[in-house]
Amino acid sequence: MEQMQFTAIVLMTFLTLKLLLLPDKAAVNIPVNRARWLLTCGTFVLGVQFLLQYILGLRNMGVTQAVMLNLTLFIPTSVLMSLGILRLQQKEHLTRWDKYVGVATWVVVMTLLTVAAACDGQPLLSDTPELRWAEVISSVFYAVMQGYYTWRLLSNLRNIRDTLQNYYDYNTTGLLRWMRYSVAILVIMALMVPLIIFFHSPLLASCAILFLGGVFYLVDSFCLYALSSAPREIQEAEGNKETLELNIPRGRMPSGMTLTADTQEASAPMLNRPTMLRVERAVEQWLQKGGYLKGGMKLPMAAEEIGIPQYQLSAWLRQQDLKYSEWINSLRIDEAKRVIREHPHWSSEAIAQHCGFNDRSYFQKKFKEKEGISPAEYQSSLMSD
Repeated sequence: MEQMQFTAIVLMTFLTLKLLLLPDKAAVNIPVNRARWLLTCGTFVLGVQFLLQYILGLRNMGVTQAVMLNLTLFIPTSVLMSLGILRLQQKEHLTRWDKYVGVATWVVVMTLLTVAAACDGQPLLSDTPELRWAEVISSVFYAVMQGYYTWRLLSNLRNIRDTLQNYYDYNTTGLLRWMRYSVAILVIMALMVPLIIFFHSPLLASCAILFLGGVFYLVDSFCLYALSSAPREIQEAEGNKETLELNIPRGRMPSGMTLTADTQEASAPMLNRPTMLRVERAVEQWLQKGGYLKGGMKLPMAAEEIGIPQYQLSAWLRQQDLKYSEWINSLRIDEAKRVIREHPHWSSEAIAQHCGFNDRSYFQKKFKEKEGISPAEYQSSLMSD
């Protein structure tokens, strides 16, 4: 166990230094930089936790003694790491609940442990029934807290995914991969913490390895994310969404648009019938010219080529329950089927480029999602007929 704790100390020191020494490029994006500092504090606190365990030898004294320290420092670590990802998702718009749920949970847990230690009349590090029950209840509070943060993280992740799909025409899965896996890691860490802090068995070593591996992935992947183009691309899509909403203030709807009766939200306007028909005619003319076959066609670019305001194209797609990327990729798949029929000798790479797909694997994936078979299988079925 001492070797595992020493390894954890070295790993947390390495991760803390890696976050501190990130190139200046990562500090340009303010949300990324603030997330970096929150994660840095999280790895530092976790390193302190393992260092105290190693120096004091609390695990050898008994489970109860180790649990007290773990609960004291695991909770701030989880809060800091969760808030770090929330900072990326919410930018500067953290709610009061986001900010104070973690602090309130830590205060409640510290109060429970202090009261239990004072009531049993024994020294602080004594193993008593009162203290064990306080630790179990505290772990429940910790689980509820992490459940709240998980709900917030997943909700924000879905919103960001929808924003990207309503702005870009290409595969944006990679932009959110780190964030999606990190949320899963935080959940797994929360589930594993009771095993790590309450049990003393061979299973503990395996859980500790998975726990440390998860922390390493979270931090290492964040560093790669911070230095990639992903933050800029996400910020661009979100900035465009905010611009759309600002251009449609409640009570001053653009001509030809009304608020939805069910939501009454300015962010979900509806086109009236004449405007709807006008948009459909403009879209049809654009489709006949093959404008959708240009790769890298973002929503504002498509609206400009169609000749309509961006908010009208966005509202037209919403009224048909379509996301921009779904719509344009469906059109491209239809074109790909036509090309396969008329040019059976074309390679998958050539078909993808002709239809506006910059990534062959993404083209094959979307084709199979829509048709149920791959492009090659579709070609074979035509030949067999």
